[in-house]
Amino acid sequence: MLQGILQMLQQAAFSHFTIGNLLMFGIATVLLYVAVKKDAEPLLLVPISFGIVLANIPPQLTGILDEGGLIWYLKQGMSLGIFPPLIFLGIGALTDFSFMLSYPLTMFLGGAAQIGIFTAFMMARVLGFTPKQSATIGIIGGADGPTTIYVASRFSPELLSAVAIAAYSYIALIPILQPPVSKLLTTKKERMIRMGPPRKVSKAERIVFPIIVTVVSAALVPQSLPLVGMLMLGNLLREVGNVKRLVEAASRFILDTVTVILMLCVGASARADMFLKPETLKVFGLGAFAFVCSLAGGILFAKFMNLFLKHKINPLIGASGVSAVPTSARVAQRLASEVDPTNFILMHAMSPNVAGVVGSAVAAGVFLTLLR
Repeated sequence: MLQGILQMLQQAAFSHFTIGNLLMFGIATVLLYVAVKKDAEPLLLVPISFGIVLANIPPQLTGILDEGGLIWYLKQGMSLGIFPPLIFLGIGALTDFSFMLSYPLTMFLGGAAQIGIFTAFMMARVLGFTPKQSATIGIIGGADGPTTIYVASRFSPELLSAVAIAAYSYIALIPILQPPVSKLLTTKKERMIRMGPPRKVSKAERIVFPIIVTVVSAALVPQSLPLVGMLMLGNLLREVGNVKRLVEAASRFILDTVTVILMLCVGASARADMFLKPETLKVFGLGAFAFVCSLAGGILFAKFMNLFLKHKINPLIGASGVSAVPTSARVAQRLASEVDPTNFILMHAMSPNVAGVVGSAVAAGVFLTLLR
């Protein structure tokens, strides 16, 4: 009897846990705390944290990560690049591009905010990462989790867990990161700038827009088509107005289901032996650098545009060019309200915000085209 109990204990997981596994449990706990207590991106961080737990229960005993195991099957959608475009489909069905169409000049702010992607790429190269690894790290600066995962699955699967967790962690920290950067680079007078009301956008414009964007982006950067094309398909479903069932399917059932599975797979990629490396700290540091550069790039470009514009742009909306929709736009509105409670810039901030979604996908396409 005693021998049987000892044999069972030897086959249990307790004797196989490592210090690394316990550290990963600690990281999972922190992410779960931030998601639940601080209400920071809980839809993303809760399944990620649970995936980390699953991955760090000694996999040689559970078989969950091995070929034929549950997570192995689920991760095929991530490694084959299927899940991120499906998430873009759902995002497109939820996104209203009329803000951007009503004030198209602010689209350039969404492009300027992608500067963090390319500056982080260059910094990563200086630190010794390969070109493909550097591109994967740089995409963090776009504040676009699905795009980050898509590029990582293509270029650097070994960095996938680190860059994905870094990207989503910094997206959750937008309310903390964006205000100091915005206040540092703008004056109180600039934050008080009022912008005129957006013009009304016709239904025809809203329907034609996703088709034109798909064709133009695919013509210029063909590798961006899986992401941009699915984003625009979702938006087209939204705007035609008579396919509400498809809109609901894309924006709720597909988006929510794929998000849970993808985030679980991201967390399950964070095994201790793969995650706890010096390179991971570099990835997180470069990710923070990319985020700050992107926020600053949008703000500074708005200030540059104001040198030539009769009707000035509130530079706070430049920081919304990172594609953390709609969090960064709401932060811009909060900062404007602090100096003038009657100043409403949320609708204007949504323009570079949604432009940033397209911009990060195009930037990913540029890397995929040049480095494949």
